[in-house]
Amino acid sequence: MRHEIVRREELAPGYKLFVIRSPVIARKIQPGQFVMVRVHEKGERIPMTVSDFDREAGTITMVVHEVGKTSRMLASLKEGDTILDLLGPLGKPSEIKKYGNVVAICRQGTAGALYSIVRALKRAGNRVTVIMGAKSRDYLIFEERMRRLCDEVVVATDDGSAGMKGYAVAALREYLKHNHVDYILAIGPTKMMKTVGRIAREHGIKATASLGAIMLDGTGMCGACRVTVAGSTKFACVDGPEFDATEVDFDELQRRQEFFKEEERLAFELYEEGT
Repeated sequence: MRHEIVRREELAPGYKLFVIRSPVIARKIQPGQFVMVRVHEKGERIPMTVSDFDREAGTITMVVHEVGKTSRMLASLKEGDTILDLLGPLGKPSEIKKYGNVVAICRQGTAGALYSIVRALKRAGNRVTVIMGAKSRDYLIFEERMRRLCDEVVVATDDGSAGMKGYAVAALREYLKHNHVDYILAIGPTKMMKTVGRIAREHGIKATASLGAIMLDGTGMCGACRVTVAGSTKFACVDGPEFDATEVDFDELQRRQEFFKEEERLAFELYEEGT
């Protein structure tokens, strides 16, 4: 099946948005699920969260962050190009119901991963606040989309060029001083989600984290994405990717994420050099 790129958009330095024609996946996918992507026959498979989908048009939307060889190759594709393999939808959908006052927290490119989930939570009758963190104003993606979608957007940037100066978790702590919150959803760096889990535990708030574990097959066969949740081994690709943020062993997750850092760095350098 041809998975054609019908739209490509530059969101921020190192971040691209792709709208891809994939009718079968678009028909079945739910908020919170992901796909496995392979750019060419000898390429690795990488997990990509689906930001949005249009069942009538038969398209899905992804935000690509150029962090390694494969994501750089994917980001280099143009409108009209095709992606060799898209496998999905994979993973369990987000738990969408009426919680009450919901806070969704993200950083930079992970705002795209939140989009369809936030929309579903809003349609379920929740009051939704999105806390967005970024290095600077230039890296705030999906801000206007979120403002049109939810009740409130709180921005925090490292350099103070937009919103409050500081990190998203600091904005969350400040928000909790003045607001009752029933549910928190976090998608972002492991350290951020670990802190969100600790904050939620301190306040007795239900919280979910969407884990960016290493994945190879995306179907639970290889075991590469195993994580420890409440003392038990889970597989992010089939049991997740969302888990109780107060029960995840984030230290173990971060160690596993760093297993192949050197190999990833070398592969990226060789690709950039054209060898």
